[in-house]
Amino acid sequence: MAKPKENDFLDDLAEAEAEEFAQSLDELNDEAIELDELRAERDEYHDKFMRALADAENVRKRGEKARRDAEQYGGSKLARDMLPVYDNMKRAVESITDEQKEASAALIEGIQLTMRELLNVFKKHGIEVLSPEVGDKFDPKIHEAMFEAPLPGTKSGDIIQVSAEGFMLHDRLLRPAQVGVSSNPG
Repeated sequence: MAKPKENDFLDDLAEAEAEEFAQSLDELNDEAIELDELRAERDEYHDKFMRALADAENVRKRGEKARRDAEQYGGSKLARDMLPVYDNMKRAVESITDEQKEASAALIEGIQLTMRELLNVFKKHGIEVLSPEVGDKFDPKIHEAMFEAPLPGTKSGDIIQVSAEGFMLHDRLLRPAQVGVSSNPG
């Protein structure tokens, strides 16, 4: 019979500990891999959430801008349709003679009051009258040249006649002022 080595049990113990350590490392590696995968998935969901939040904020801002624009400019079609009414009323008021004022004072006063009320309604809704004067400089952003003619004593680009007033709705042009422009050289 061979005498057992005294340290054989230590070798078995060392092997068992090594195996146990290897298993622990494998488990830790598996857990670390799983943890890394979970972190990546969390980061992906966080990114999607942040993008969805940004999209929702952009939609809210676009909706708010659309609401403000509709509030300010929604009546622009009606306002444009009312401009000929203003033009006709203005022509009517300007064509009244002194004799007519004496003969039909009440009627004429009613027309003038109606004209003032129309201007008040325009002002209330942000419609401003553009009234260029003869001698002003032509501005293509707010004026429409109906004709060009050489007129002595004027410079090229000067307004020489106003055919119709223009109108602005807040910061948008409803109708350009219709004007005649001097075409004098130099």
